[in-house]
Amino acid sequence: MTSATLWITSRCVFDLAGKQSERAQLEEQSAAPDLWDDPRNAKKVTRRAARLRAELDRWHTLQQRIHDGIELAELDDASLADDLAQEVASLEDEVGHLEFQAMLSGPYDDEDAVLAIHAGAGGTEAQDWAQMLLRMYLRWAEAHGHETEILDQTDGDEAGIKSVTVSVAGDYVYGYLRSERGVHRLVRLSPFDAAKRRHTSFALVEVWPDVDSDIDIEIDDKDIHIDTFRAGGAGGQHVQKNDTAVRITHLPTGIVVSCQNERSQTQNKERAMHVLKARLLAIEQQKREEEMAALKGDHVSAGWGNQIRSYVLHPYHMVKDLRTDHETGNTTAVLDGRLDGFMEAYLRAQMGVHTETGE
Repeated sequence: MTSATLWITSRCVFDLAGKQSERAQLEEQSAAPDLWDDPRNAKKVTRRAARLRAELDRWHTLQQRIHDGIELAELDDASLADDLAQEVASLEDEVGHLEFQAMLSGPYDDEDAVLAIHAGAGGTEAQDWAQMLLRMYLRWAEAHGHETEILDQTDGDEAGIKSVTVSVAGDYVYGYLRSERGVHRLVRLSPFDAAKRRHTSFALVEVWPDVDSDIDIEIDDKDIHIDTFRAGGAGGQHVQKNDTAVRITHLPTGIVVSCQNERSQTQNKERAMHVLKARLLAIEQQKREEEMAALKGDHVSAGWGNQIRSYVLHPYHMVKDLRTDHETGNTTAVLDGRLDGFMEAYLRAQMGVHTETGE
């Protein structure tokens, strides 16, 4: 296949023409003198334009690399064989990544995300496990160049955390992180047990899209209860003497959202309301997914009894996803944030695409 043919095929499969048209429209909006009269919409327009610009630049770079590689191959120079082989392998990896990313076509897959971790029963053991998971996701986000912000955090009584809510911003963040929803199980020799006995701990991970635009969900004032309190702890670096932190309880669902990371009570309330709307949106989305899964005969509840992944540190080392059977013995790498293999195995399974198990 020539570079021209490959590029035409790519343009069709990945709708590059459509994305180029959308980019042009967004850049025209970005140049409007009244753009920042609506800061929320301005942020949405500029971020979307920047993402499209980066994606299209990546494809054009790939096209040029393919063209250059074909020209070198046509020279039929044996001394270039090793270099060409390395370039072909690199190009295959890049095309595979872009092909997978193109399959992330859910309504919110290209949005930012809010991730919450809740320690299960078990006191200090579970709270330490929740802290380990927080570190794991922060390392994953850092490795991919995503921005993170801890919106709210409740520290454990002796160690670890009871719960934490984190916003993660970047390309296709929700598309990847939605694979992490569910119960995560840890088996290890307890560092908090003087007898060094083996303990099993659980933590629940929730993920929902952090949609830039206004979320079309109406919340009646009578359906919420708002508390204010003094910010403090790891989630409130702007600790003040006044009650700037906000906790909102949605009475019909029992959902509780807190935010203490902003500088004022008004900002914390706005952010907490945005997160509450995002959570309610995610609930509606999950209901639709469960209805479709039930129709297909593969409905599984997302309750505490349905763990998605086991992390075993004793008597052997193994991380295994129970939904896909994807596994690795390199537990240290996983806990340091190397999660892409697990995420992609799950997402490919959801899309009906075969992937090999293991790393």
